[in-house]
Amino acid sequence: QVQLVESGGGLVQAGGSLRLACAASGRTLTNYVVGWFRQAPGKEREFVAIISRSGGTKYGDSVTGRFTISRDNAKNTAYLQMNSLKPEDTAIYYCAAYARPYYSSNPSPTDFNSWGQGTQVTVSS
Repeated sequence: QVQLVESGGGLVQAGGSLRLACAASGRTLTNYVVGWFRQAPGKEREFVAIISRSGGTKYGDSVTGRFTISRDNAKNTAYLQMNSLKPEDTAIYYCAAYARPYYSSNPSPTDFNSWGQGTQVTVSS
């Protein structure tokens, strides 16, 4: 399995931006679907964004138009650009991956078999 490490989290004011990175090792990320999920205290893990091996993307309803997922295969890294952040975006953000060419129509945490340790994002009002 591929090993994943997230970075880029932090504290930001509402309306600000952050870019999260998901660095892969042990395998070539090119062969993997990569997703981002988030989990706030007391809530279930929520789908944020996903990118297929060919670059197709899908977003959760709450982040569409504000977040952008991308991948840099040369750097073996995926990214989540987060703009217009809101206090309700506060959560631990996790990247995840699985070795299929395409993602399902309803991405779920159970689709993924490799996870990073998470990075905290806190948005103040």
